[in-house]
Amino acid sequence: MTKKISLRIILLISVAGLLFSGYLSYGELAQKVCPLGGCLNVLGAPACVYGFVMYLIVFIVSLFGLKSEK
Repeated sequence: MTKKISLRIILLISVAGLLFSGYLSYGELAQKVCPLGGCLNVLGAPACVYGFVMYLIVFIVSLFGLKSEK
């Protein structure tokens, strides 16, 4: 598997993670209801927000990796 294919797979996984954690974060922060039932708060913020930030960082790094190959 080449580096470019690996980065594309990572990019797709990060997009799926962004969509899922974004949905959970929106439900928790905007609607004040956890879409999946019991939600976990870590340091005063819902855990899904940390997941969203993490997937956003992975998305940005994989985009930079793909752009640098060109």
